[in-house]
Amino acid sequence: MSLVQGLETYSADFGDGIEFTLVAGERALYVDGDLQAARRWFDDAYRMAQGENNAPAMARAALGLGGVWVHEHRTTVEAGLIRMRQRHALSAIDPRSTLALRLRARLAGEEDYRTAEHAAIIKIVAEARRAGDTQALAEALSLAHHCLLAPEHGMLRADLAEELVSTAGSTGRRGDLLMGLLWQTVDRFLAADPHAERALEELRSRLDLHDNRAVGFVVSAIDVMLAVRTGRFGHAENLANVAAERGAVAGDVDTTGWYGGQLGTIRWYQGRIAELVPVLLEMVNSPMLSAVDNSYFAALAVASAAKGDKRLAAGMLARLRGRDLADLPRSSSWLSTMYGIVEAAHLLDDAETSAEAYQLLAPFARLPMIVSLGVSCFGSTRHALGVASLTTGDLDRAVDHLRGAVQDNLALGHWPAAVLSRWRLGQALARRNGPTDDAAQEMAQATEEAAELGMVLPSVPESRVPIKSKDVGKCRRHGRHWQIDLNGRTVLVDHSVGMRHLATLIANPGCEIRATDLAAGPGMIDGETETGQPVLDEQAKRTYKQRLAQLQAEIDELESQHDLGRTEALRAERDWLVDELAAATGMSGRVRRFTGSEERARIAVGKAIRRALARITEADPVIGDELRTTVQTGLRCCYRPADR
Repeated sequence: MSLVQGLETYSADFGDGIEFTLVAGERALYVDGDLQAARRWFDDAYRMAQGENNAPAMARAALGLGGVWVHEHRTTVEAGLIRMRQRHALSAIDPRSTLALRLRARLAGEEDYRTAEHAAIIKIVAEARRAGDTQALAEALSLAHHCLLAPEHGMLRADLAEELVSTAGSTGRRGDLLMGLLWQTVDRFLAADPHAERALEELRSRLDLHDNRAVGFVVSAIDVMLAVRTGRFGHAENLANVAAERGAVAGDVDTTGWYGGQLGTIRWYQGRIAELVPVLLEMVNSPMLSAVDNSYFAALAVASAAKGDKRLAAGMLARLRGRDLADLPRSSSWLSTMYGIVEAAHLLDDAETSAEAYQLLAPFARLPMIVSLGVSCFGSTRHALGVASLTTGDLDRAVDHLRGAVQDNLALGHWPAAVLSRWRLGQALARRNGPTDDAAQEMAQATEEAAELGMVLPSVPESRVPIKSKDVGKCRRHGRHWQIDLNGRTVLVDHSVGMRHLATLIANPGCEIRATDLAAGPGMIDGETETGQPVLDEQAKRTYKQRLAQLQAEIDELESQHDLGRTEALRAERDWLVDELAAATGMSGRVRRFTGSEERARIAVGKAIRRALARITEADPVIGDELRTTVQTGLRCCYRPADR
């Protein structure tokens, strides 16, 4: 039965009054998914019911104005008006009624979504189960699912969607079943389930029997994502235009935001993201975006960094970081937002932001970075972890993540993401091992596959290309300063913990030193445990002692030649080594041990070294760039001059 035929039937039964208007709105919303038409019907019904002081009708209209999704009303004025109507209607009806329960579910869902929470709506779900009203339960389940789109909520979402599908058979509303099947489909894509497309086809077959504009719009958006995964960018862009038209017809407020996200994904893989800076500047503050969506800030950071506008890019990153990057709400766009942060930080060489993003993303390494309900996909989260590690200089970790990302993206059937992960893997291998055959092979394969797909791969910044040094750097302390000599250049920087770590690495070129060993420095409490990590292993102690003997011989020779200037410099280095050995051993001469966790040591040492490298780069960009290339941090740290 068409909407017109249905309305004619209802008109014969109820006339053209409030009941007819309410039934028309409910059919538009729960059967046809016509959000735009439903809003008009329910707005008329609310005004009519208010004029007649008909509280139950007013409650039904206020409930329908909420729509099927959460946060359908975006502007402050519009959202405030709807909340006021719903609260007013709730106060006018029996609080024990089913209508009151449904209104409370809507209000709880809206508030939880806006604050990135879910406790209140989950409580309402439990109440709806006890009440035994299937329509109230179906609505509460769907609202709760929408409030649980953060990456950590996968299992709970799956349970809610399964219950919704079971409940839908008893509600008498066809739209409830479609919503349940849609949420199950979305959940499978978000979890990288290999059978996600089977669920999509089942949903599509249901829509073929009777279209639902709201659900059909989401399916058309998923089709765009799948086209991008295959690398058919032109086809994907055409599908994005079709999806946008469907969204506009349905009256979905996400239409513009989703289209922009899809276009941004396509341009990213085409290497044309910089073209979107003007559009993103307009969109980033649009009131039509979700209150918990920060993805456009991240997209603008990437686009402006790619365009060379580092000031704008840094400003967007600063806005996202706020007081703490961990404060960003965990919404359906959180993973893609974090990916944008990682890529922008990489382009800006912002190691500190990359390190923070890595810690937040690490628990979700196995998930794909999918936007919203399947709008677009940026491939495996392990790719973002690899890029972040590449930026921080943890090259072993970068290689591990990027190798995994290549495989994950192949499993997803996301060819552009697999190509980009392979390209980054080649960069990581080249920085870690120099221009080896493995690195060249990965980059050559990525270049060939990119050409086939019409992708333009990001260039490798000159400062990150392995440098063939003429000599090994030297680092020596002069009171409160450190002097670094490298390739005929000299720079003097202030003392810091990171400089002490760097000096140790530079004094032991090619040797891997544990972060725990570096972290255990002067001032450590002399408490030993059998399971603790030694501050200096036997090899390091032997290296230090050999250097001490060498320094003493050079000092003796220079003193005989009355070369006071060079003698003073060598004495400063000798005194520093003596201090290091004294700090690393107890009263009995046994090796001190570091009892903190390896992970805390890795983070602390990495941050300290990156801060020191930033100061060196500020004083001498040439030396700073070379040290960034040759100093590796992680659980084991190392200084690897390219010619060793």
